[in-house]
Amino acid sequence: MMLPQEIIRKKRDQETLTPAEIESFVDGVTSAKVTDSQIAAFAMAVYFNGMNRREATALTLAMRDSGEVLDWKQQDLPGPIVDKHSTGGVGDGTSIMLGPMLAACGAFVPMISGRGLGHTGGTLDKLQSIPGYHVTPDKETFRRVVSQCGVAIIGQTAELAPADRRIYAVRDVTATVESIPLITASILSKKLAEGIDCLVMDVKSGNGAFMKDHLQSETLAKHITSVANAAGVKTSALVTDMNQCLGDNAGNALEIREAIHFLTGQHQNPRLKKVIMALGSELLQLSGLAPNNENAQQQLEQALQCGAAAETFANMCQQLGAPGDLLERHTSYLPSAPVIRPIFAKHPGVITSIDTRQLGLSIVGLGGGRSRPQDQINPAVGLSDIIQPGQVTDSPLATIHAQTEDDWQQAAKQIQQAITIGQQPPSPQPVILNTIASG
Repeated sequence: MMLPQEIIRKKRDQETLTPAEIESFVDGVTSAKVTDSQIAAFAMAVYFNGMNRREATALTLAMRDSGEVLDWKQQDLPGPIVDKHSTGGVGDGTSIMLGPMLAACGAFVPMISGRGLGHTGGTLDKLQSIPGYHVTPDKETFRRVVSQCGVAIIGQTAELAPADRRIYAVRDVTATVESIPLITASILSKKLAEGIDCLVMDVKSGNGAFMKDHLQSETLAKHITSVANAAGVKTSALVTDMNQCLGDNAGNALEIREAIHFLTGQHQNPRLKKVIMALGSELLQLSGLAPNNENAQQQLEQALQCGAAAETFANMCQQLGAPGDLLERHTSYLPSAPVIRPIFAKHPGVITSIDTRQLGLSIVGLGGGRSRPQDQINPAVGLSDIIQPGQVTDSPLATIHAQTEDDWQQAAKQIQQAITIGQQPPSPQPVILNTIASG
């Protein structure tokens, strides 16, 4: 093992690290021969001096190889292995709908997802609002569900990219989270450990995203796409708007309900559907399952209309422990809050802007997210029927689902402060801001 302090010194002094040096440092992280203070110094050096594509690719691959890398050869799957990843938003349940849709089109989706972070919701927290749904099955069950259903959405196991967990924990307390090379390696090391052929990234931009600046979001999308393709996984990215909630609902059980309504055709929010269809189209084309965007869109629409996507979702949930009649009786199974009441604007007008981060924080305040990692989540709370920019205040700003009247009042105050009302509607904003092609 090379001396970690020498590797840190090189990066501190703006020199380029070799793949061997990066591999040695990550090996030391995994074996605990590298200390937390050395990880912090390395992260700070990268934060200030960056990494070129070769360095970032080497870091990604070393972190991927710090644990188990899934191999699907024994399953002999008759289709490409694909996945999607979002950088986090509010009211963004796309994974829960897109995974089954892709599986219904012939792809296989071993989706390893995360929990809520800060003001954003987490796919795992949403799925855990389904009674019996097991988010951490053993490897054999995971492989079986992917093989039989085409999709399984589960949580990260201890064996996948263990170096990332340790490095991220140090970054989180040393103000080095916002480094594009380190963000890239953190995301991709886990995704590449899934053994996938293709990946599409949904990089959020706006006041409800971790990266509020569009240029920063685009830079991250380009960097992730470049590194992932250099690492051998066909990848493209969309930069999408997060200046308002993506769907109609924000909150764990509420977003599962919205996903079921979407898959069964009961209701499909237009902005949410546009993002889902665009992400799905990218993956079907990257994987060779569709020759062009028009064909990909047709396949995805057919998967919805014929019921195949909904059936796939129900089958996945059942095989992971959920009730077999979830689609038919979801209102009986999904938890409901004791206090459900709309909140109205204090004066008439039109919605000109929404502080989406504050909406996300109001859900955390209701108990639907975590202030500390050990906090327990209340899956029933959240917001439904959230108003959108351009709508008039004849409608409620949202319906608040709360555990207590005091919680409702606190959330109501926060929501009224988060929503700006004027007299002129704002200019319509596209939900898909940019597409970063593979290669």
